[in-house]
Amino acid sequence: MELTWQDTEDIAIQLIEAHPGVDPLTVRFTDLHAWVTALPEFRDDPKKSNEKILESIQMAWHEEYQDAQS
Repeated sequence: MELTWQDTEDIAIQLIEAHPGVDPLTVRFTDLHAWVTALPEFRDDPKKSNEKILESIQMAWHEEYQDAQS
């Protein structure tokens, strides 16, 4: 499965698996960008991201994080 910037939910799931216990709201966008582009299935152009996309990924990741905490 290839991931692009539009695959917010799938990216969030992979991030919670790759970085368990990390509160997504503490992650800087520069680090989030690096972590997303480092995912093995990520195939999109790293330059196509923006603050809105990263915020969407962060919020989806936060939802997954909250679910895992309960």
